[in-house]
Amino acid sequence: MDELGDIVAVMVGVAVEGPYSYRVPEGMHVERGSIVVVPLGPRPTFGVVWGAPKDNVAHNRLKDISRVFDVPPLSEELLRLVDWVSRYTLAAPGMVLRGVLRSSEALEPEKPIIAYRYTGVEPERMTDTRARVIDHVMDGMAWAKAALVGATGVSPSVIDGLAKQGVLEQVELPPPPVVEAPDPDAAPPKLNPEQQEALDSFRAMPDGFGVALLDGVTGGGKTEVFFEAVADCLKAGRQAVILLPEIALTHTFLARFTRRFGTKPAEWHSDMTPAQRRQVWRGVMNGTVRAVVGARSALFLPFHELGLLVLDEEHDGAFKQSDGVNYHARDMAVVRASLAGAKVILSSATPSVESRHNADSGKYTHIRLESRFADAVLPDITAIDMREEGPDKGQWIAPKLAREIFATLDRGEQALLFLNRRGYAPLTLCRACGHQYQCPDCSSWLVEHRFRGVLMCHHCGHEVRTPKACGECGAEDALTPIGPGIERVAEEAAARFPEAKRVILSSDMGTNAQIRDRFAEIERGEFDLIVGTQLVAKGHHFEKLTLVGVLDADLGLQHGDPRAAEKTFQILTQVTGRAGRAAKSGRAFLQTYHPDHPVMKAMIAQDSEAFYAHELKVREEGGLPPFGRLAALIISANEHDIAFNHARSLLRAAPMAEGIRLFGPADAPVAMVRGRHRVRLLVQSPKEFDLSGYVRFWLGNGPKVSGNLRVQVDIDPMSFY
Repeated sequence: MDELGDIVAVMVGVAVEGPYSYRVPEGMHVERGSIVVVPLGPRPTFGVVWGAPKDNVAHNRLKDISRVFDVPPLSEELLRLVDWVSRYTLAAPGMVLRGVLRSSEALEPEKPIIAYRYTGVEPERMTDTRARVIDHVMDGMAWAKAALVGATGVSPSVIDGLAKQGVLEQVELPPPPVVEAPDPDAAPPKLNPEQQEALDSFRAMPDGFGVALLDGVTGGGKTEVFFEAVADCLKAGRQAVILLPEIALTHTFLARFTRRFGTKPAEWHSDMTPAQRRQVWRGVMNGTVRAVVGARSALFLPFHELGLLVLDEEHDGAFKQSDGVNYHARDMAVVRASLAGAKVILSSATPSVESRHNADSGKYTHIRLESRFADAVLPDITAIDMREEGPDKGQWIAPKLAREIFATLDRGEQALLFLNRRGYAPLTLCRACGHQYQCPDCSSWLVEHRFRGVLMCHHCGHEVRTPKACGECGAEDALTPIGPGIERVAEEAAARFPEAKRVILSSDMGTNAQIRDRFAEIERGEFDLIVGTQLVAKGHHFEKLTLVGVLDADLGLQHGDPRAAEKTFQILTQVTGRAGRAAKSGRAFLQTYHPDHPVMKAMIAQDSEAFYAHELKVREEGGLPPFGRLAALIISANEHDIAFNHARSLLRAAPMAEGIRLFGPADAPVAMVRGRHRVRLLVQSPKEFDLSGYVRFWLGNGPKVSGNLRVQVDIDPMSFY
């Protein structure tokens, strides 16, 4: 390209801090955003033309671009997003770019489909099978071999024989689209007045970029509202993407999308095959894919006409990427929309404190849905004070909750027991010597999974068969569980409610396909009693479910996490909201040792305003998000002293800046993961402070990292382990 000249800067998809210069061979045309292959060291590497080089480099010192792919260049807004994410998260831009170039196969030309068409020539000898084939192709349409074999019941050799004799001719057909274009007018719903008012509020937002917080009670019909916003986007000729926090939610959501728009959307998540990824990536780039439903990584797909981004359950921690590039999909969605001139809908029954503050301050349009859809009512929530009404020793279901479950099952309705922990018990020890089973690679206890017969680490995945005898003292049958896990609760439920058909739902109880099957069976009413973890708390609609019992309502409040109250309020609201979503009223019971805690009082009164007011006041007094900012630095090494000493040196090198507070170094709450010792530094700054720039300058001028040392930076951390 003339504007760039014959030397260009190429950003390669590896962990480097900037683009490298390459020559453009004579006759090759590239422009900013062109996807290319360049030599990097001994191997070819994918990259993207970033523009003109900043420095003058002699031609004879440069290598040539090897190849430019015949696909449209990446859009300007996507290139700017890569830059923005890199600067904000301190990740190398090449690593962010890898999130865009996820499907290298999609860059290759799509292979045409070989089909067969009737020529009018008669075969040398007519047989019954040949006659069946000819009857099917007499209409002059071209048939793929597999389709023709399926339609006629003949063997492929019959098709080959007719082609050899010239009766059929081969033609090439373009591959079909990965999904049909959704029809915005396929099945528009009848919105109730509150939903229509919410939709009108969204439609009244000014043209161009804007963010709406769709804040509605569980079962309030938020999905129907943002589906109509998607329909508007499609009618305007632009593309839409809906992000979901969990793959397990996708199946039910896809069915609802299909009913509304007459066809499935394109999907984008880790369960897809490479072929499916290739088709969707290319379809998004060339515009044949108009709507995508996917996980957080769908944010980096190469849209050219992006008009709407929806984040369902926007508060969910699963939207935070914690490996590699530490980004939050909610925040990056807002950035991408601002670059693309698109709209964002953040949908939740329990908005994040940050989003709620942005809505309160007028930065976001605040759209509310305060009543349940189709005359359903919110469940009645009751606290069970475990200090006075707790269960007998060795049991975990309080008598009052047990009585309510019996009554619910007698009415032919479903009940849910919710526990915020996987496995059989969170800790296993030997009664004889007190030995506790700890992961050899992490500073966390091994969790017993009795159904599988293993002890498992939930941080690194290490697992061992459950031993018959104590590994420390040799005592047999002396291992005892401490505290309840989901399997232990299920065991108690089986003894208490033997007639009930039970199912356990946890993220480690099967594949995603198996979990989706269990959800479908629950929706059909095939189970009476559900015992589940966070997997059941969000996005599901079980018409027969009228009772929810939360066995460990205080669990999230016991950690030194600045977001503990928020996370607890959100998970309790989500899980209790599963009850009574249809015509029958629902009830929820919270087993708690702290009924006077602000979270519990807000839950029982169903007063979310009281919770947000209290939490925002606490955050403001402490200078915590959204009134201040945080960054976590995790220093890890194979030896504890090496990690701790480097953290001390790093702390001593911290630049002085007004309003900055530094905490640490201290061992991280999970002090070892996969054999690496972890030490944490925490930085707190005012809200408007350039925290990313500060940390970048600090690390650039601090002690150098060498050997097996690693420094991981998390700007705006969501987890503090």
